[in-house]
Amino acid sequence: MISRLSYIFRETGASMQRNVTLSVAAVITSAVSLLIFGLTLIIQHGFDNLLAQWEGGVEMIVYVNAGAGDEQRLVVEEALSQQVGITIEDWSYCDVTCSLTDADRLFAGDPGTRAQLTADNIPTQYKVVPLDATQVDILRGLRDRYLELPNVYSVQLAEEQLDLISKLQGFVSTYTTGLWIALMIAASLLIWNTIRTAMFARRREIEVMKLVGATDWFIRVPFMLEGLLQGVAGGAVASIAMWFINDRWTAGVESFPVNSGMTALVVIDGYQWQVALILIVFGALIGTIGSGTAASRFLDV
Repeated sequence: MISRLSYIFRETGASMQRNVTLSVAAVITSAVSLLIFGLTLIIQHGFDNLLAQWEGGVEMIVYVNAGAGDEQRLVVEEALSQQVGITIEDWSYCDVTCSLTDADRLFAGDPGTRAQLTADNIPTQYKVVPLDATQVDILRGLRDRYLELPNVYSVQLAEEQLDLISKLQGFVSTYTTGLWIALMIAASLLIWNTIRTAMFARRREIEVMKLVGATDWFIRVPFMLEGLLQGVAGGAVASIAMWFINDRWTAGVESFPVNSGMTALVVIDGYQWQVALILIVFGALIGTIGSGTAASRFLDV
């Protein structure tokens, strides 16, 4: 067993040395395609942060002054309850802990502002889900009415943010997804061509190995391992580049104005670790598919 493993790794290394140019090209192409894939996931997660407060059909948020007691909030709750079944389907109260969690997402790229928000000064929220038939003009009228209630800090409507965010998210998702899929196919084909070239260069050795009784799988494995390593290397390079770009973007967002709405478009919650693992797994998959197909197709050389 040890001798077979030693042979596999030795032959894989020798094959990669013979095709250095093609191997490097395959790794670079894999890295670029996987980098775009990784950045697409990161950007989508950033948009999810922006939209987190509007999950569950929420289209209006009523912010209540920090420190408002139960009796003070009762006025707001009675006003909301009066509209249930008329213009509002449901509403829920987001307490201090919930509001701080939302702030973690919304101000992920602005740690200075987030640090100023504490359990003592953060406004709590009422998240309102309107009926399907409720028009935007009606919600605007409710907003004006709720702004007059005591202890109401502000009222925000989803339509002021969701339209722009949805358009940006759709644009980014459509074009970046198409690009990384095309590049992944190109990377797989390049690995496929690299393995084909390697097998053609060693066609006499393969013939001799078959004559002395080597199985097809014994011959294939070094070539498949070569493609696998190329894909994993591309995934590792893409992960490093993705980390660097995300770090630079996060640092740059800190200088944006607080009201720009861009401070949530960063990923600092550990999701980047998951993306890095996904990139390496996808790289291994690309390399295995490309090399496995070539090793099977061109074994009879």
